[in-house]
Amino acid sequence: MTSARPASGGPPPSTAEHPWPVRTVSTKVAHWIDRLGSVWVEGQITQINARPGTRTAFLVLRDPSVDMSLSVTCSPQLLRDAPVPLTEGSRVVMFGKLSFYTGRGTVSLRVTEIRAVGIGELLARIERLRALLAAEGLFDPRLKRPLPFLPATIGLVTARASAAERDVLEVAQRRWPAVRFEVRNATVQGPTAVPQIIAALEALDRDPHVDVIILARGGGSVEDLLPFSDEALCRAIVACTTPVVSAIGHEPDNPLSDHVADLRAATPTDAAKRVVPDAVAEQALVSELRERSAAALRNWVERESHRVEQLRSRPVLADPLQAIDRRAEEVERLRDAGRRDVSRAIASEATTLEHLQARLKTLGPAATLARGYAVVQKIFGDGDDAEPEVLRSVDDAPPGTQIRVRVADGAVRAAVMGRES
Repeated sequence: MTSARPASGGPPPSTAEHPWPVRTVSTKVAHWIDRLGSVWVEGQITQINARPGTRTAFLVLRDPSVDMSLSVTCSPQLLRDAPVPLTEGSRVVMFGKLSFYTGRGTVSLRVTEIRAVGIGELLARIERLRALLAAEGLFDPRLKRPLPFLPATIGLVTARASAAERDVLEVAQRRWPAVRFEVRNATVQGPTAVPQIIAALEALDRDPHVDVIILARGGGSVEDLLPFSDEALCRAIVACTTPVVSAIGHEPDNPLSDHVADLRAATPTDAAKRVVPDAVAEQALVSELRERSAAALRNWVERESHRVEQLRSRPVLADPLQAIDRRAEEVERLRDAGRRDVSRAIASEATTLEHLQARLKTLGPAATLARGYAVVQKIFGDGDDAEPEVLRSVDDAPPGTQIRVRVADGAVRAAVMGRES
């Protein structure tokens, strides 16, 4: 594989047959790094090496949120003239230029100005971060997850062999001896604190047996508690699926981890008390509840028994058939009255029906025929199936027309002989 085409006058392209020597690569790297120019860099000093009589002091500047560091060189006079004494753990802002040392193949930042970040500036940055996280809704109480009533396994992130670890373990095991702990020790102050705490939190959050995580430290100065106000740590706490309890133990100035955690405890001891129930108190509560429930049950049984006795003493339950016997005569009387009313209604309707039948007979055609009237019909055709038609005018029956005369007791057939006026 060949490199990019070199500038005019530069070395030929690098190939397997014509590789560049180390000096050429080192020179090019130094040239590229030199093009970056001067920069301002913020970090935390983790190492200072300024030997007397030397012309150069060596420092290590580390990012407080991730495991990254940068070598720094400066004049020892620059360290001695600093307005605030610089020690390992100091937060600083440096101005310098990156340099690549071709002889050793290393990169370092040659600084010409160092400014210590004061407490006021740190607190102002924390307040700006607090406002940012609050605007994102990370402090919303609705996001807080409830703690389990009786956690089987508790994750604990704290310093190794610290008083906070001892307090949490002793108090929790005294309150509930069966509780188990998964302890992850991490540095809780200094430049390496944030990466170690985040790694411990993520490891415990991935453990399916851990029901709740306690982040504990026994308080300290504002500088000591800076890792617990780091943005990366706060977002890692929010990202946990396991409930997190922040027990930093610093009342006047709460770090931001107290606000994003699911529960804030005043001290590590308070965290153990709020996470683990007291076995003695719970047993006493169970005994009290058993006694109260037993007394409530006895009172309910007595009350219901008294109510049953009252119901049984009522006449309707003492002699259930008495009401039926008392109502038997009334039922019989009402049944006879109902029969009489039905018979009377039937007789009345029968009489009405006879009257209607008589009126129909009087108005019917049979009665008219019985009085001597007849119905004359004109017959069309000679067959028996000829349909007759009522004769309404003498003009419709010329002589010879076949007619049918119906009287009361039958009908006769005849022919028209003639017409009379």
